[in-house]
Amino acid sequence: MISDKPTLKILLCSPRGFCAGVVRAIDAVEQALKIYGPPVYVRHEIVHNKYVVESLKAKGAIFVEELDEVPQTQAPVIFSAHGVAKSVPSAAESRNLFAIDATCPLVTKVHREAEIHHKRGREIVLVGHHGHPEVVGTMGQLPDGAIRLIETVADVAAFTPANPEALAFVTQTTLSVDDTRDIVDALKARFPAIVGPHKEDICYATTNRQEAVKAVAPRVEGFIVVGAPNSSNSQRLREVAERAGCTISELVQRGCDIDWNRFGNLKSLGVAAGASAPEILVEEVLDAFAERYAITVETVSTADESVFFPLPRDLRTGDPRTSDVRQPESVAR
Repeated sequence: MISDKPTLKILLCSPRGFCAGVVRAIDAVEQALKIYGPPVYVRHEIVHNKYVVESLKAKGAIFVEELDEVPQTQAPVIFSAHGVAKSVPSAAESRNLFAIDATCPLVTKVHREAEIHHKRGREIVLVGHHGHPEVVGTMGQLPDGAIRLIETVADVAAFTPANPEALAFVTQTTLSVDDTRDIVDALKARFPAIVGPHKEDICYATTNRQEAVKAVAPRVEGFIVVGAPNSSNSQRLREVAERAGCTISELVQRGCDIDWNRFGNLKSLGVAAGASAPEILVEEVLDAFAERYAITVETVSTADESVFFPLPRDLRTGDPRTSDVRQPESVAR
């Protein structure tokens, strides 16, 4: 039977969706529920995705904004993948809470870099977005004033360091690769002696997803990124699509969020997903388009990912008396 629906070619970006750090964080909550039973407390959203958070709530996770919302309990209290200031585990220890740190190892890497620079007497510049949990956590690794937040090239021009010869920079892991390059170039131009990371801080997953979007966006009329509005890496994907020439670009959380006034008359569409968006939501978006269009789907792959991070140690041993030491986990590639 010939369909009377208009045809739509969908180019599906790969890699997309969950990264190794997100998988580790979600698995940490689920494993804690399996070992210790509900409730398991989680400080902040474990990852920035409402669907994931609601799914974990249904299994017995209780999400709180701050530790003072957690009652005196022997239940696990898990810190999110974005990382926390040092004051948070200290507060948990003072209350004898059983804390499990699910910080992404690549965020922990940035924390360690900042600490090393500080010990070597360097003033630190953090390239990132004000108020993002990862930025709050990174700045909270050191005393107030040790880290200066830079968000734009204009901020670089306005920055006056105490000693231009003793500077270092680190970056948030989920930034736009191109925007960050511009800011870092401006820092290096103004301060030639500034020291950067041995390996860039923007994580592999952020880079790979942006490269996939860049490959697809010039080839389509519209672009949808599946992800949450408070997800930095998802927001950056939408921006990348727009800058790559696809002006009809939107971030949506679910299939029901699609604006059909914008996406109801297309011949081609790109679809990507942020690092905290589960594949089931991508399928939901594809199904929504299949209801209105006769779709064909082609996957455009720009990188292979095989990164794996082990669970926090407490969840590998199941022993609540074993504290989780916040060290970078091994990376299997």
